[in-house]
Amino acid sequence: MRGSLFAFLGGFFITLQGVANSRISQDIGSWQTAAITQFTGFIAALLILMFVRDRSLQKLKQVKRLYLIGGSFGAVIIFSNITAIHHIGVTLTVSVVLIAQLSLTFLIDSNGWFGVVKQKMGLPQFIGLGMMIAGVVILKF
Repeated sequence: MRGSLFAFLGGFFITLQGVANSRISQDIGSWQTAAITQFTGFIAALLILMFVRDRSLQKLKQVKRLYLIGGSFGAVIIFSNITAIHHIGVTLTVSVVLIAQLSLTFLIDSNGWFGVVKQKMGLPQFIGLGMMIAGVVILKF
């Protein structure tokens, strides 16, 4: 239940962030908005880390260096979402983003990439993805 609640909150705030970023970018530009969003996100996470979590960063040395660039993907995500919202609107943007996320997670899970346990993807999962794609096509037209 707790995981579902956090997933719901994450989805809720991703949508709000996309709309806010789209509005900000109309005044200052997409990459400038991405920089501001990443900076304010860093400040918020740092404050939360300082007041809520263990302040020890010693385990950071155990993380593979390749994975440390994960945060930089945020700039591309923000720019892509802003641009998509300007062109196709919030609803279609979020729908297509979800399909892209599911498609990549299918590949990651079925191949066991990034150290995740390999999962078998069956017909029900592919039907679900197909239904989502059909839903986006219906939304578009």
